[in-house]
Amino acid sequence: MKHKIPLLLICLSFYGMLTAQKRTIPADTAVTTSHEVTVNGTRFSYTATTGMQPVWGKDDHAIATLYYTYYEKKNIKDRASRPLVISFNGGPGSASVWMHIAYTGPRLLNIDDEGYPVMPYGIKENPYSILDVADIVYVNPVNTGYSRIIETEDRKPEKSEFFGVNADIKYLAEWLNTFVSRTNRWPSPKYLIGESYGTTRVSGLALELQNQQWMYLNGVVLVSPTELGIGRDGPVETANRLPYFAAAAWYHHMLPPDLQQKELEEILPEVENYTVRELLPALALGSQLDKAQKEAVAAGMARYSGLSPKVILQHNLDVSYWFYWKELLRDKGYTIGRLDSRYLGIDREDAGDTPDYNAELTSWLHSFTPAMNYYIREQLNFRTDVKYNMFGPVHPWDRTQDRTGENLRQAMAQNPYLHLMVQSGYFDGACTYFNAKYTMRQMDPAGKMSNRMQFKAYRSGHMMYLRKEDLKSANEDIRNFIKESLPEKGAPARYPQPESD
Repeated sequence: MKHKIPLLLICLSFYGMLTAQKRTIPADTAVTTSHEVTVNGTRFSYTATTGMQPVWGKDDHAIATLYYTYYEKKNIKDRASRPLVISFNGGPGSASVWMHIAYTGPRLLNIDDEGYPVMPYGIKENPYSILDVADIVYVNPVNTGYSRIIETEDRKPEKSEFFGVNADIKYLAEWLNTFVSRTNRWPSPKYLIGESYGTTRVSGLALELQNQQWMYLNGVVLVSPTELGIGRDGPVETANRLPYFAAAAWYHHMLPPDLQQKELEEILPEVENYTVRELLPALALGSQLDKAQKEAVAAGMARYSGLSPKVILQHNLDVSYWFYWKELLRDKGYTIGRLDSRYLGIDREDAGDTPDYNAELTSWLHSFTPAMNYYIREQLNFRTDVKYNMFGPVHPWDRTQDRTGENLRQAMAQNPYLHLMVQSGYFDGACTYFNAKYTMRQMDPAGKMSNRMQFKAYRSGHMMYLRKEDLKSANEDIRNFIKESLPEKGAPARYPQPESD
């Protein structure tokens, strides 16, 4: 009996030690490894630095820590003139994994040429990476990847400091100031690239960096952009869906024979013209359309969408995206993907108004999750028990006061060096290519900066780079954009004097 009490105390003490432990990650740490890659036929060495860097609060204490991966090409004689690309994904709540290991980075996940998962999961060299022309840093905002809020007994940061359009932009700009200072990249030409909600992020960052951090950019790349706070409700929202419907219907061979036999790029200008000049005015008339006019509009929409006039009339000419993904191939027993409508899904029932799941997203997570976790641990040598959040908890997200499109316009107006490129996939049903065009046009309605804006589209979806052909061409477009937007040595950042009348 005399031995039981000490043993019990030992057990309780050990239990207390276990329960006191908490899974955490260092706020400020990094590991650097060396690698090689062959890009465009040339092999070169590079370093990869991955780790955590703090977000500093107003009292100069760390309130969060962000996970990043920074790639630098070796043997660069003049680092000051070498561009730096700062890369974000979206969500909000999505890790910077998608473009990291499937688009611009030096390593590529194992997928087939159309973007579908293959086994064994893993990583290979990316022969199309932009690392040959620019160094790259991939940044994970709070609660994505390994990035986390730092709570102490003295300070518990509010989620509102991170989870909102403008809060997100503000703390990330401060973080980038620290990163650029630590890596001595202030003299370098700088570019932001964002995908999906990441386009909202980088559009806002362009002005925030410029006005609050005094960091001026040379370029912004918007991959599958959101609306950027530029409204398109009512008839505009409804009409703008049609060009995407036409692209998806063409891919699945659901258009009339005379259209189906044409190339996609031949059809879409016709659909865009019909959308703006005929469909939009008709929708704006609303109840003023008589029966014959309404039937004529439904027939036009049916011709370009692959749906029946009857179904379109049943929806009063306002066919939602969700219904379209369910309806287009309903008779064939399939749904189509949201972010990439090339992907097919199978629902429990053919009836209904929306698909049971996003066919494309499950396919992507299938391949990205194991590849990223393997890559970080086994090739970048960064190890932690903290879970890598492909999608992290960031809601509720404050979407009020979103002026990011206007912020980007203002940044471009203030900075003659700043250029813009938009990249979109024709089969993206979440951030459609025609909405991207619309946003770009409305962002600069006067057209005074059109010579610094360009639009590129690809025969794929939201992540156009998953298709091998587009991976190659989209990276080449970024490469050319960087080269073309670098000013000649000594060229001043100024607008030319207007010519005399």
